[in-house]
Amino acid sequence: MKKIVFLLFFFSLTVISQTKNKSINFTFKVLFETQMSCRAIYIDQDRIWLGMNKGRFGFYDKKKDSTTIQEVALVSNETEFRSIAGTKEAVFILSVGNPAMLIKIDKKTLKQTVVYKEENEKVFYDSMHFVDEMNGFAVGDPTDSCLSFIKTTDGGNSWQKVNCDVLPKVEEGEAAFAASNSNLIVKDKTIFLVSGGKKSRVFVSKDFGLTWKVYNTPIVQGATMTGIFTADFYSKKCGLVAGGDYEKQDQNWSNKAITSDGGKTWKLVGEKQGSGYTSCVKYVPNSKGKKIISVGGTGVFYSNDKGNSWQKISDETTFFAIQFESEKVFYATGKNKLVRFEIQ
Repeated sequence: MKKIVFLLFFFSLTVISQTKNKSINFTFKVLFETQMSCRAIYIDQDRIWLGMNKGRFGFYDKKKDSTTIQEVALVSNETEFRSIAGTKEAVFILSVGNPAMLIKIDKKTLKQTVVYKEENEKVFYDSMHFVDEMNGFAVGDPTDSCLSFIKTTDGGNSWQKVNCDVLPKVEEGEAAFAASNSNLIVKDKTIFLVSGGKKSRVFVSKDFGLTWKVYNTPIVQGATMTGIFTADFYSKKCGLVAGGDYEKQDQNWSNKAITSDGGKTWKLVGEKQGSGYTSCVKYVPNSKGKKIISVGGTGVFYSNDKGNSWQKISDETTFFAIQFESEKVFYATGKNKLVRFEIQ
């Protein structure tokens, strides 16, 4: 195990964006820079935790203004952790590829424990989320006839894979994308899973995964690298999905859609404007589902009208994932840096 500690040096950049004649001010601060690829970010009271490539995890300490990065001793240095979630006592990171390794990290001691391992040539986990201190879920590509779906009911100490008999069947060529730890969303007891590839659909369970409904979306689909890459739900009814064609990064139509009925029906928004390929979308907290931030292959974009119109707030194309700390502050990460955004 190796430990790297970075002391931080700050600089800021302010961008003003005009949306419907209203000035939107954003302040940027680069918290640290290092060689990394990061698609998984989790925020608790004191730290911003990151799941990273090269078999590593890290965190930025907001009080100490420092960053710690550690190798996970139980995996190879080729391992990528693209899923992350946490409870009060621990952070959990889940790797992509074979074997799937789910590591529990004690927040105080940083002790690492393997709590789930799965060996299969098709295994590839994409996203993980804790609902409360006891219940958590993770979703991945199919190894059988359904999306892989594992759960814990004891705070992450043990995990079980759900049998395909109780999950919806996937279509040939349908899978999920590990773009930003955001294709699994839970609101109360309602679980939303999103897919891409040959089909681009939304899987909805209103009873913590006991029963499921599947709904089609108008998001571009049909090729291996098309479909929904990211989703967010403001409530059980109000949600959005985004993505597009990874191989056509500038295509900004048929790549953003919203629902107002819990995923049953979807409406395309922001056609031929806003982001092209989108890696992550998030609702701004306490915005009544009107304000949205997206990052991806064409920059950082902002909407204040439920995605119908968009303004570019940054040309940065190397952010993969974002997470809000509050309605004013969010963090963005991806290639080689962690950045703090503040909405003025």
